[in-house]
Amino acid sequence: MRLKLGLAAMLALAATPVMATPDQAIRDALKQLNFDVPVKAVSASPVEGLHMVELESGRVLYATADGKYFVQGALIEVNDGQPRNLTSIAEARNIGAVINELPQQELIVFAPEQPKTHITVFTDVDCGYCRKLHAEIDELNELGIEVRYAAFPRGGMQSRAASVMQSVWCAEDPKAALTAAKQGDDVEAASCANPVARQFALGQQVGVQGTPAIFLANGVMIPGYQPAAQLAAIALENQQ
Repeated sequence: MRLKLGLAAMLALAATPVMATPDQAIRDALKQLNFDVPVKAVSASPVEGLHMVELESGRVLYATADGKYFVQGALIEVNDGQPRNLTSIAEARNIGAVINELPQQELIVFAPEQPKTHITVFTDVDCGYCRKLHAEIDELNELGIEVRYAAFPRGGMQSRAASVMQSVWCAEDPKAALTAAKQGDDVEAASCANPVARQFALGQQVGVQGTPAIFLANGVMIPGYQPAAQLAAIALENQQ
């Protein structure tokens, strides 16, 4: 009798479905949707029943524990009438980590001897405001700001700008080539294994929609041109 009861209990246990953890359920749901950005982490959010899904691109989604419902948008915390955008805080932290980990040798860097902080600028060689920002590069350096350029040809990888930027990144002197391109001068065609396509894809993933897109050291993005003195002040206030 004891053997029969033990066997029955084992069969009942085997028949009981194993409940997936929220982490696994959410990852499985995204996989079924052919979601192409890997998940970095899943954790509980301040809202009961809602989990924060941190993507490797730095962006954040929210999902129910069973992976049935997903929400994309800002989660606002209100304390004593003061709003706090929890989504922006998390995304800035994550995106800052992604961008600050870009290999230095794949960026075109204009740096002072003793930089106080840095900015990463997704740029296009034909963009008027990108050219205006670049014309102030010496002033930014004098104010202690290291400028790291990543490529973001707005017309896509089939555009003329993308071809020029690949030649810039492959030039013997990329800094001089970038300056020439931004001044409207011709850049000698060159080819090599270059990061332009990867940087363009990363820019899309982290929310770049136009250029210049300026990321401060703490991951906060400033969309568009800012005068050098104003940009330097903001950068120094938003160091890591």
